[in-house]
Amino acid sequence: MTQSATAGAPAASAAPRPESKLSSYRRLGKLDVFDYYLSTPVVLAAVLLPLSALDRRTVTALVLFLLGQVLVIMAMVALDDVTGFRDGSDLANYGPDNPLRNKLRKPLVAGTLSEREALRFAWVCAAAGAAVWALTAALAPHRPLWALILLGLLYVVSLQYSYGLKISYHGFQEAFLAALGLVLVIAQYGLLTGEFSGFLFVQGVLFGFGPLMFGVYSNTNDIEGDRAVGRPTVAVLVSPRGNALFIGALSAAEYLLGVIASATGLAPWWFALIMLPAGCLRLRQYLTGFRAGNIMAARRIGFRVHRLGVVLLVVTNLLVGAGAA
Repeated sequence: MTQSATAGAPAASAAPRPESKLSSYRRLGKLDVFDYYLSTPVVLAAVLLPLSALDRRTVTALVLFLLGQVLVIMAMVALDDVTGFRDGSDLANYGPDNPLRNKLRKPLVAGTLSEREALRFAWVCAAAGAAVWALTAALAPHRPLWALILLGLLYVVSLQYSYGLKISYHGFQEAFLAALGLVLVIAQYGLLTGEFSGFLFVQGVLFGFGPLMFGVYSNTNDIEGDRAVGRPTVAVLVSPRGNALFIGALSAAEYLLGVIASATGLAPWWFALIMLPAGCLRLRQYLTGFRAGNIMAARRIGFRVHRLGVVLLVVTNLLVGAGAA
């Protein structure tokens, strides 16, 4: 009787999806991590004043550049997820043995997207990003050769970050993360003004510290998974003490850059003072990670440091622009 009842019962329905396909693509493109795209407000503040100089062509170039960087970075992080899924590092870092990570943030690990879907998404974003940045260059008020070369290099290298040439698997991950933010600032500024600015270069380096400091704390948490697949981050290559000293040196160097810029006249004398709140929060991040031993909480503080730093850079540029106006 039990067998008959079982045979006549309807088949169990498949487990429901934990989220919509659209949400999975949004997670694959890391659209919730908007911090990379804050280069545009920094540059906008640098060219905003006087308002009479802000024409339609400049605004169009800003909007297009922003759209292009969103598409290119979505392609980059999607390809990173594909590689991390293939080599098993994401399975280790986001698997059931790591309760600090939300598996849904990695749609391939969670099974909400297939590898084929992820690759298709990445290459569509890459093609669209190339088209939008080409249109940006065509419509921008200026096209200095150095800015075009930097933008082209950034595009190519971004797609090879952890896919293809796998640059981040050959010891260049930290350098790339810093360079990413730097180029997004100075190339964008060059297309709008036709000029190279030492002060904007300093701001670009400071902006690049945001992605860099997200990365080094993530790498500290992901040592075992990265070591297993041969991804030579600094955290993998050195001892825990050496890694703590490395991140401490980066934290100090970030603020000291502003101090040196103020002292040498490359930045206004008050620039180091206005950036002090970000420096204090960076110190808190370090103490949380290496004194309290909470690396993932420290990583979260890193996003706050970066966003605060962006606000302070925007304020700085507006003050400088108001003085020039």
